[in-house]
Amino acid sequence: MIAQPLRAYAAVTAAYWAFMLSDGALRMLVLLQFNTLGFTPVQLAWLFLLYEVAGIVTNLAAGWLAARFGLAATLYGGLALQIAALAALAQLDPDWGVIASVAFVMAVQGVSGVAKDLAKMSSKSAVKLLAPKEDGGLFRWVAALTGSKNAVKGAGFFLGAALLALAGFQAAVWGMAAVLAAILVAVVLFLPAGLPGRMKSEEAWGGWRSHDPRVNRLSLARLFLFGARDVWFVVGIPIYFQSVLSDGTAEGRREAFFLVGGFMAAWIIAYGAVQAAAPRLLGARGQPEAETTRKAILWAGLLVPIPFALALAALAAGGPAPWLTATLIAGLLLFGFVFAINSSVHSYLILAFGDAGRITRDVGFYYMANAAGRLIGTLLSGLSYQLGGLALCLATAGVMALASWLAARRLAPA
Repeated sequence: MIAQPLRAYAAVTAAYWAFMLSDGALRMLVLLQFNTLGFTPVQLAWLFLLYEVAGIVTNLAAGWLAARFGLAATLYGGLALQIAALAALAQLDPDWGVIASVAFVMAVQGVSGVAKDLAKMSSKSAVKLLAPKEDGGLFRWVAALTGSKNAVKGAGFFLGAALLALAGFQAAVWGMAAVLAAILVAVVLFLPAGLPGRMKSEEAWGGWRSHDPRVNRLSLARLFLFGARDVWFVVGIPIYFQSVLSDGTAEGRREAFFLVGGFMAAWIIAYGAVQAAAPRLLGARGQPEAETTRKAILWAGLLVPIPFALALAALAAGGPAPWLTATLIAGLLLFGFVFAINSSVHSYLILAFGDAGRITRDVGFYYMANAAGRLIGTLLSGLSYQLGGLALCLATAGVMALASWLAARRLAPA
């Protein structure tokens, strides 16, 4: 174990912050830019599909790679790949046809997806190995990392929208690549030597699926939980808000960019703040693991009615209306609060359940399920919104939340 766990934790957190700032900005840049170019909701969803597929594959391999080469190597690799993805995206030519543009952006997003999950797995696994074992230290450290990360990613959503409005697509992408390159150099220079994570050299590729049924059940609940969020988050709500907030003029589009980006940023930042506060809100200090598991099941159930209620409101409105917009904002903020508690408890439980001897692979499998949920949610976001509008989009999120609760119930101690 390294001599300065707090210094290592700070360096890992700083690297993760830098990555997630660029990740949030890139997502908003791509979504708003291509919606402005006239892409349909399904075409917009396709832009992010390879990103999520790459996340599934990467998480299966990343645990083994980190265990073989060390967590520092996979963290550096994630940052370097994100820089390469940004540099490649800057080559996009607006004169290309729809098929060529979608294929190119999908490929670049695939590289970004690999980068994101290398960085995420490295950071979360490092916390398991660095956090103090007593007095709820693990829950507090992982909640602080995850909550702060989402606040930073939320700022990235606003940054992406603002850069698109003020500087344009290519200038924004090149600027982010340059900043991230400088941060990578700084992390390489200042990350303490000896960050743990290697496994014994004789261990092989096999065993990617956990032998602990709790890890597998939690991963299934995680899959549906993030599917429930991304069904409305990726395409449906941003495109709906952009359609009702823009008057179709260039100035109106710029104002809509700021408003949509601002809402998505505020949602993510608030979600991150609740995640960071989750140990205190749940009274987790010194709490037995079984009690935290019980609360995970309770909060999974509390999420279910929210998207169904919002779907009914959208159906009753029959189209854009001021009261519907206000209801959506309030309802989605409530969804974010309950979702954040669920997510934070999951992030603690995977590290509590995971075996320290194979933690990178247990975390990798868990985040593979996370990426699979986002993949399903992304596809259903564009498809449900195009087929049935906002009401079907939100109802689909409700079905996914229900499935997450049913999976979480199987975590209950015998």
